[in-house]
Amino acid sequence: MNKEIQAIRELAGGLGRTVRLMEVCGTHTMAAFRSGLRSLLPANVQLLSGPGCPVCVTPIDYVDQAVALAQRPDTVVATFGDMIRVPGTEASLEQARARGAQVRVVYSPLDALAEARANPGTAVVFLGVGFETTAPTTAWALREAARDTPNFYVLCGHKTMPQAMAALLDGGEVCVDGFLCPGHVSVIIGSKPYEFIPQKYGLPCVVAGFEGEDMAAAIRMALKQLAEGRAEVEVQYTRSVTREGNAKAQAAIREVFEDSDAAWRGLGTLPGSGLRIRGEFSAHDAERLLAGLEIPPAREPAACRCGDVLRGACAPPECPLFGTLCTPGHPVGACMVSSEGTCAAYYQFREK
Repeated sequence: MNKEIQAIRELAGGLGRTVRLMEVCGTHTMAAFRSGLRSLLPANVQLLSGPGCPVCVTPIDYVDQAVALAQRPDTVVATFGDMIRVPGTEASLEQARARGAQVRVVYSPLDALAEARANPGTAVVFLGVGFETTAPTTAWALREAARDTPNFYVLCGHKTMPQAMAALLDGGEVCVDGFLCPGHVSVIIGSKPYEFIPQKYGLPCVVAGFEGEDMAAAIRMALKQLAEGRAEVEVQYTRSVTREGNAKAQAAIREVFEDSDAAWRGLGTLPGSGLRIRGEFSAHDAERLLAGLEIPPAREPAACRCGDVLRGACAPPECPLFGTLCTPGHPVGACMVSSEGTCAAYYQFREK
């Protein structure tokens, strides 16, 4: 990584100004801390974390719906581990489970599908949270359930990343000079969907891998574009990402889902930024199970700046709760819960 850091320092020195690059992916945020990359960058090259943690951007009313479903008779809520401790308005799924609700941690929607097949008298609800990376496996599970598993449901909270990046730029609140685009998402969608950013906003984009050397190389590529007055989409993560992406995964998403408006924590409702279960699979849409359930009006925790952190409008230490009332052991906001959360990364590596 030393050669890349030296090249970064030379390019940054030639630019003679502060450059702010947003790493959109939560895994990139963790990798930048874990590898020590942040501490090696010159002072005028700053990394800004964005809305790239799917658990973090999931709005609080979705958590409230999941808690209400978990308390429903003869119902099991199956979820990835990061979601279980995210605070809702009145309770998290973990707290609901402590009170007797049936909540299972699974590693794949296929685990939830297997649970539904093994317990035909129980409604099994999988929490479909994630970006384009996880949407194909949820689509596959729904397609399989449509064949023979009527008691399998998905509470769909899948979102698509490019629209969030556009919302950040259109909002005008956060000033960035370029993006490090998410590697996992880009494996599925390819690099083409980001091309509107250099075309419309004149900003460079580099799709980066997840090793420290990958991220350093991507930063160097972005700085080189700025130094040369270029703005385009480049792929550093060439071992996994192409311009067109994974056609089969994209086809699975299109077969089962359709575009919809979606609410994002910190960004509000963004047109066309979500995925909704298509009508032919609607029998497995968990929204139909919400009728008659008592769901409290959604309420964000007082003084929590998780939404600002997700927009890049502030760094976690600027939140008055960070490291005091809000810690990984007692999280107030979702950004402190998730393994990809910016607050969790700052807290874990703050001494380093």
